Amino acid sequence: MLTYRALFAIPAFRALWTGTALTTVASTTSSLALATLVHRQTGSALLTAVAMFGPSIAQALGAVTLMSAADASPPRRTLVLVGSVSTAALGLQVLPGLGPPPRLLLVVGTAYVVSVGSGARWGLLSELVPPGAYPLARSTTNVANGAFQVVGFAAGGLLLTALTTTQVFALAAAVSAVAVGVLRFGLAERAPRRSGRAGVAETLRGNRLLLSRRETRTLLVALCVPNGLVVGCEALFVPYAGERGGWLLAAGAVGMMTGDLVVGRFLTSAQRRRSNTALRLLLAAPLLLFALGPSVPVAAVLVAVASAGYATGLAQQEWLVALTPAEVRGQVLGVESAVRMTGQGVFAVLAGALGDALTPGSAVTVLAVGSLAVSLTLAPGLRRAADRAAAVRTA
Repeated sequence: MLTYRALFAIPAFRALWTGTALTTVASTTSSLALATLVHRQTGSALLTAVAMFGPSIAQALGAVTLMSAADASPPRRTLVLVGSVSTAALGLQVLPGLGPPPRLLLVVGTAYVVSVGSGARWGLLSELVPPGAYPLARSTTNVANGAFQVVGFAAGGLLLTALTTTQVFALAAAVSAVAVGVLRFGLAERAPRRSGRAGVAETLRGNRLLLSRRETRTLLVALCVPNGLVVGCEALFVPYAGERGGWLLAAGAVGMMTGDLVVGRFLTSAQRRRSNTALRLLLAAPLLLFALGPSVPVAAVLVAVASAGYATGLAQQEWLVALTPAEVRGQVLGVESAVRMTGQGVFAVLAGALGDALTPGSAVTVLAVGSLAVSLTLAPGLRRAADRAAAVRTA
């Protein structure tokens, strides 16, 4: 089993990991600032959810139009371009007098571009590490996301008590700019994984390959729907806890980081497979207790425990890589990421509407029940996908 020391001995991996971590800090800090600003101005749970998670819906458009660029374009160039667009968008959030509608349009446009960057990142990651090391590398990157989401949300919560939202946006833009520099000078350029020009036709061809197989369709649903419903729960944390909502989000990041650390580093492929169903159920079960209206500290513990279940995605992504041809791997992983993020955005918006109709705690409970039901329904199909992936790896 590859160790963390061996993984971080790869210079390109260090640069990719660091760039991802800095980007996470910038995006989480700015998203909390935007959600807080919108909630302060409107008082609506729906609009707050739209502000924080709605932009991810735009990633679906990138998945069906531009995602072939993740394999057909040089990866460093793609990542630097995407990072530059994100930095510029954060800089525009600093403009005085900008109302909620243009702010939302700005982040939606950025999300469209970011969808391509995710495919380039995950495709490059599969090339940077030795065969069989992808789950650990993905886990390590996820741990960075979790750890720096804690930093971003906690820092954002503290900064919002001392600074204006405009100043928080400016700090986020500066951090994003540093991430662009790390990627530009820390990565060597590599050739595209496939020839041909990126475009809608190439993107659709790769997407048909992903959707034509029963196993990959099942994996796509499993990676998007159960956790999307739980992200809908997260969209209600600010309405549930008010100014202390950032602490619930930070607790979720801690739980996610811990789950990825344990599952990615210490479990074998066979153990990840055996624990997959239990992790999917863990993802939602603790959130059922929100029906009792727990205090913020108790709710934070429940969220942290539940979020460890996000690690179920490591095994499913491992199976998806095994079932995907190398020349379209970036696109497939990018589509998975984009659809997952889009699903999270859709469920977050629906959660906001549900939170306006019910209480936030009741809405969290309803979404958790839905996640459990979907996870149980998918169990037989995921067992078939795991069997097929194991057969491909041993062939």
